[in-house]
Amino acid sequence: MGELTDKIKGNVDEMAGKLKQNSPDPETRDEGAAQEIKGKGEQFAGKVKGALGDDI
Repeated sequence: MGELTDKIKGNVDEMAGKLKQNSPDPETRDEGAAQEIKGKGEQFAGKVKGALGDDI
């Protein structure tokens, strides 16, 4: 995936994770926290790809 794709997926996952954390169900809140972290990781990967180029 390219830099932009990773950043977009990261933003979507982070937003969805934040929404899930407002759920009354503890399992959904935990899932949301994990999804938010995943989104931050995807955004970071996009930044790295942007710095190094899409060749990686």
